[in-house]
Amino acid sequence: MKVLAISGSLRAESYNTALARAAVELAPEGVFVDLYEDLALLPPYDQDLDEGESETPRAVVDLRERIEEADALFIVTPEYNGSIPGVLKNAIDWASARHRGSSFKNKTIAIAGATTGQYGAIWAQQDLRKVLGICGGRVIEGELPVSGAQLRFDARGELADPMVAERLRAHLAALAAEVEPVAIAA
Repeated sequence: MKVLAISGSLRAESYNTALARAAVELAPEGVFVDLYEDLALLPPYDQDLDEGESETPRAVVDLRERIEEADALFIVTPEYNGSIPGVLKNAIDWASARHRGSSFKNKTIAIAGATTGQYGAIWAQQDLRKVLGICGGRVIEGELPVSGAQLRFDARGELADPMVAERLRAHLAALAAEVEPVAIAA
């Protein structure tokens, strides 16, 4: 099973990207996690650019193809002003443009978020759940809030908290379990 992990942060030392990287190592047996790292290459969403006579930007085509080829998604979001960051919403807008059909349609998705504060991006995760549902995604139950992220990762950006690692393993196992019935029925 192939899971595409997307971090909603552009920051080089992002705890959210570190959490997505940890998913690569902690995925259940038989689950391959591919980390999407080209969020910064996506231009601002413009339906004229998407539908116009010019070619759809290559970064957009790549994002759509990688989402469509994945069996599931793991999306990790920071929280900016109590919601998801604009760059993540922009990627979702490109991948879900209604005039062409959403790449998220019936895609099984797990969400998570990390912050240095005490709530672990829970508001952003709630907004992300809503947005992805509107786009046709099947977001699994439960979030993975990681609060005090500066205490959960080491200086190299590797997950150093065994409890968070176990919660991440369980979250990814729940994602894999949700994908299985859909794959068999398809």
